[in-house]
Amino acid sequence: MNGMPEIAPLLPWVPPLQARIRVSPEDFLVDEIPATVPSGEGEHLWLQIRKTGLNTEDVAEWLARAADVSRSAVSYAGRKDRHAVTSQWFSVHLPGRVDPAWDGGLPEGVEVQDQRRHARKLQTGHLQGNRFRLRLREIQGDRAVAEQLLERIVAHGLPDYFGEQRFGHGNLQKAAAWFAGRLRPRGRNQRSLYLSAARAAIFNAVLRRRVEDGSWDRLLPGDLANLDGRGSIFAVEQVDPELSGRCARLEIHPTGPLWGRGELSTTGEVRDLEASVAQSLSALAEGLAAQGLEHARRPLRMRPVRLAWSWQDDGDLLIDLELRSGEYATSVVGAIAQTRD
Repeated sequence: MNGMPEIAPLLPWVPPLQARIRVSPEDFLVDEIPATVPSGEGEHLWLQIRKTGLNTEDVAEWLARAADVSRSAVSYAGRKDRHAVTSQWFSVHLPGRVDPAWDGGLPEGVEVQDQRRHARKLQTGHLQGNRFRLRLREIQGDRAVAEQLLERIVAHGLPDYFGEQRFGHGNLQKAAAWFAGRLRPRGRNQRSLYLSAARAAIFNAVLRRRVEDGSWDRLLPGDLANLDGRGSIFAVEQVDPELSGRCARLEIHPTGPLWGRGELSTTGEVRDLEASVAQSLSALAEGLAAQGLEHARRPLRMRPVRLAWSWQDDGDLLIDLELRSGEYATSVVGAIAQTRD
């Protein structure tokens, strides 16, 4: 069928807790880990901004207005949650101009923590990862089982679904309408949001299928494997004990498709599974190919760089977490708790 897929993650276990999350923005703290530190010289002004109650695009648009530049002169590495306290870097292209004075007109919820010049603009995706401190409140359920699951995630990882943030407010439906000729994106940012949502939907659908058949955390013949923490991938023709051992130790991971044009590089049953999912979502797959995107890959499994937790005297659960770029803290929370936001 060509309808919208089920985007809610399917897990290989049932979350044992119920909890509230983001009761206040301070319950969801995010600090971006930059991949590059600005040098101090150049025509791009990099700003580290702490924001509360605003999404990343809101801040980018404000910076453009305050600096009297076009929106295209402002860039950032990744979008951050609105209902949170987040710190992230932006860059503003200001060739031949002095640094603007921000302090007089900062909107509520925005603080400039640092600013330095650099020779290049901040590119989308150019970050090492993010650190999180999350507070879960009003918890009900089996805490012992939740701790066992957290320990299991540390040891074995968890399915690396795209989180609900990737789909925004109807972005997947808008992508389908765009591909069908019923809607046109307004500007580059909307186009990017719609393409990302469509890609994420196909990836999540492939991952759901591999969670269902139990292969999300093991290699199959025909897979493309990812080296943990790196962009490198390689073809898996046969799964031998050495590859199985490396996968069990979280050194390598199976991957799923970020859909585009051309032929899949997977083979055998993996290729058949991915092609079957794409056929069931043909409107999205064909729309992505028509927009000229090339096939890419994403790990099916997430291995947190750091995951620690502690129970508070009031019964709340604090989770300290470090994830790589493109991974979602809400996926970790959702693995142990059904949450009310």
